[in-house]
Amino acid sequence: MKVLSGSEWQAERAAHQSFVQPILSQVRQRKARGVEHPIEDFLWTYYSFKPTQFERWHPGAGIGLHDALEHRNYKGYTTQGDVTAVSRDFLVRRSESLHWMWSLQHAMQAREPKFGCFGLHEWAMVYRLEQSDVRHEQAPLRLQPSEIAEVVEAQELKCTHFDAFRFYVPQARSLNHLMLTRETQLDNEQSGCLHANMDLYKWAYKLSPIISTNLLTETFVLAREIRLLDMQATPYDLSEWDVPPVRVETPEGKSEYVTRQREFSTRAQRLRMTLLEQIEQALHLIDEEPVAAP
Repeated sequence: MKVLSGSEWQAERAAHQSFVQPILSQVRQRKARGVEHPIEDFLWTYYSFKPTQFERWHPGAGIGLHDALEHRNYKGYTTQGDVTAVSRDFLVRRSESLHWMWSLQHAMQAREPKFGCFGLHEWAMVYRLEQSDVRHEQAPLRLQPSEIAEVVEAQELKCTHFDAFRFYVPQARSLNHLMLTRETQLDNEQSGCLHANMDLYKWAYKLSPIISTNLLTETFVLAREIRLLDMQATPYDLSEWDVPPVRVETPEGKSEYVTRQREFSTRAQRLRMTLLEQIEQALHLIDEEPVAAP
């Protein structure tokens, strides 16, 4: 086990807190005012990792900390002498989750990315709905319901991400090229998908403190940038928040969307590889080998 001295791990913790405090300060200020931002707050409303949890710094499994009194009280840790680390017992309890998440990320790493969806999942979520019925009611639609329907019906929807597909309005589901289910998630997730790449953040925090906070922070940054494009490509008018649209209903908008989608996919694949490595490290600590799901 690699062991960090008090000065080493405290410096890393301080760097993490220096990064997150400005972000969390804005989150808390908006919450105190009762104001919600349709892009920035997605990472705190859709995802379940709380700001107080995000503040905590963890080195990840296999790294010990000298004189880490606060970590002794954190879930998943054990202390021997003056060294505190994620315990083997905790890793054993999370073994099933580790294997499943490894299988999912391994499948996505190996699968050819696809870039033909053009972000139309959000369009399918408001298909033939009036403004009063849409999910993001604080933002007006920039197109009429009939215009949105025309865009949706003009091409086959190609969503591969179940957690986006499940928010489709019922009448739009049959327009998707696949009827996605939770059970077929391992078969369909792919690394071109914006939401699948945003979810790297979800998988990292769900495995905390096994996964390092340094990787968690990188996945958060990527998810926040992806969420911007995700919302820019919607039929919502976000001018109140100074967010210009990417008009995927036009050839120029489709081209811009795919260019940025490819860049995010490349970045996500690098982070996915690191996530796989850290999961493998955790499994090795409990003498288990990752095995791809059939």
